[in-house]
Amino acid sequence: MKEKLLELKAEAEKCKECELWKNRKKSVFDEGPSDAKVMLIGLAPGYWENEKGKPFVGAAGKLLDKLLSLAGLKREEVYITNVVKCYLPENKVTQEQVRICTSLYLDKQIELIKPKTILTLGNVATQYIFNKFKLALAPMSQIHGRIFFVSSLFTRIKIIPMYHPAAALRNPGLRNIVEEDWKNLKGRL
Repeated sequence: MKEKLLELKAEAEKCKECELWKNRKKSVFDEGPSDAKVMLIGLAPGYWENEKGKPFVGAAGKLLDKLLSLAGLKREEVYITNVVKCYLPENKVTQEQVRICTSLYLDKQIELIKPKTILTLGNVATQYIFNKFKLALAPMSQIHGRIFFVSSLFTRIKIIPMYHPAAALRNPGLRNIVEEDWKNLKGRL
């Protein structure tokens, strides 16, 4: 499994399937153990992630570390990835970019990791995962922090939509809600 993830990562590092590769310094594929029970999915690398090649290393990453702690989790025990693996200069993604990157990488990451819980961070990740697993999508203000279950022949997965940490940084009024959502996860994962 780990070898297949490394192969996928190598493919992502040289991918030119959409225009985003032109802004890429480093592909930001993943971080965390290949046998993680919890997978976090964000939108895409920001400036600092593009510089360092790791997910959530900027201001949103510092907040994410605090939020993980509120939930009783450690960063090194969760698997972190994004819908899109290349830097989004204006933080806007097209449906075509989502389609390409998820079909080439994210869907395969989910298959290989086989997480028990997927935390979607923000609207784009939530929309993609809800559509993938045929869940009824609603505004984030209505579904954040709620647990949705999906089952297949072999497994049952918890899907939990969460506000993206960057949303709490942009909108300080959201910070308490975001922190409460993470506190409520403690012991439920």
